[in-house]
Amino acid sequence: MKVITAREAAALVQDGWTVASAGFVGAGHAEAVTEALEQRFLHGGLPRDLTLVYSAGQGDRGARGVNHFGNAGMTASIVGGHWRSATRLAALAMAEQCEGYNLPQGVLTHLYRAIAGGKPGVMTKIGLHTFVDSRTAQDPRYHGGAVNERARQALAEGKACWVEAVDFRGDEYLFYPSFRIDCALIRCTAADTRGNLSTHREAFHHELLAMAQAAHNSGGIVIAQVESLVDHHEILQAIHVPGILVDYVVVCDNPANHQMTFAEAYNPAYVTPWQGEAAAAQAEAEAEEAAATTGALDARTIVQRRAVMELARRAPRVVNLGVGMPAAVGMLAHQAGLGGFTLTVEAGPIGGTPADGLSFGASAYPEAVVDQPAQFDFYEGGGIDLAILGLAELDGHGNVNVSKFGEGEGALIAGVGGFINITQSARAVVFMGTLTAGGLEVRAGDGQLQIVREGRVKKIVPEVSHLSFNGPYVASLGIPVLYITERAVFEMRAGDDGEARLTLVEIAPGVDLQRDVLDQCATPVAVAPDLREMDARLFKAGPIRL
Repeated sequence: MKVITAREAAALVQDGWTVASAGFVGAGHAEAVTEALEQRFLHGGLPRDLTLVYSAGQGDRGARGVNHFGNAGMTASIVGGHWRSATRLAALAMAEQCEGYNLPQGVLTHLYRAIAGGKPGVMTKIGLHTFVDSRTAQDPRYHGGAVNERARQALAEGKACWVEAVDFRGDEYLFYPSFRIDCALIRCTAADTRGNLSTHREAFHHELLAMAQAAHNSGGIVIAQVESLVDHHEILQAIHVPGILVDYVVVCDNPANHQMTFAEAYNPAYVTPWQGEAAAAQAEAEAEEAAATTGALDARTIVQRRAVMELARRAPRVVNLGVGMPAAVGMLAHQAGLGGFTLTVEAGPIGGTPADGLSFGASAYPEAVVDQPAQFDFYEGGGIDLAILGLAELDGHGNVNVSKFGEGEGALIAGVGGFINITQSARAVVFMGTLTAGGLEVRAGDGQLQIVREGRVKKIVPEVSHLSFNGPYVASLGIPVLYITERAVFEMRAGDDGEARLTLVEIAPGVDLQRDVLDQCATPVAVAPDLREMDARLFKAGPIRL
């Protein structure tokens, strides 16, 4: 192990290398090193034609994180799990200045382990019948993970292959082949004199071990950014990467480049374990405080409250909440007096209160923190009883798009992250979002809902523009799927022909079925013969007690 500067670390990266970067939204990214790498390119034009690989999104929707790779000529190919926080990468791909690929986050994190173990790749059902699938001859919505024309052309010409459709023992799978990693960029808290790395001030430990093993066993190098050097580590269990895997250590001399997350310099709650009844009492107090400051009911809050009712109805033991609107469901559940379930985050935290925004991935006062590959092992094996996720675009078949919107330079690549892994393996899935967007205004009170101003954009469309979630396929797996909006609830339900389709099952009291629901769908939807009203408590001021 050799201690070098960030500038010296950047000089090690060569043209054409495949670089794997660790991090999760705003946590755990080697910011000092990637910043120096970008400065080297901007001032000297090197390195060029890199392939960037990362499992979880890393960035602030601005200039930090993997956004440092967002320069034409510097990066030739991007293989990312989530793109929303890396807007510069998305702009590069949409300008057709690089190849862009979006693969499921859990698959990428498992690929690191496969590469480390010298295995040919990862064979899994995750990604089947979504845009990640590669059966393009049978379904034009399957793109092999490509998100731009340059990538699709590379796949068509056989110059790239990140996923293959295969049959095994009479069943269909996707095979994600292993690849060489020339450089792994990781971040930890401290390094001892032999290069052993601890993560005791990090919110979680990502896939650091698997990534370092993969680069080392590929014949590549491992560069680790740390806060400090120590003679030895006090706690053996804090060491997550052994020194035998580490080639270079960069001690970050700028605290702004080694914050716990891009939103918080340091939050001790993320590394403080659950304290039993004391933690429960604190959560209850926070819930009471939040309830006291709750204002008028808006569409977002109504949707969240209806999702809380699913927690009460299904009584799940293990729950995953998505980023954004779903993130508040846990706190609202505490307000409602619910308990008995454990919240988990794909980054590795189990229990506690998941953070949101640029701290998403962390959890306050967790019960345990496992590494990301192990968390996805648990998820993909059916460990989640209930997943509650966001809803951006929905069609009459029950398909959902959360990954890409539009084409060309004005398009938005959000990426799927762990969305496909979770929605294709959870025991039950709930999507949540408003029925329309862009100026929607509602008024709720006395158990009734009124649409004051309709949104300009209809969320239910004839066909989703990007196939992130295949409703009929997931329904065929026996997974119940529910779609919650502020005025209507839909589910995947079999019709007279036996085919599962989007079906309206609940409507808010006070709204008109035709005008406020069916006319606000840009495609016909089935209406259940047993259509019922949503619970009136959703539309009354004050916290719901369940």
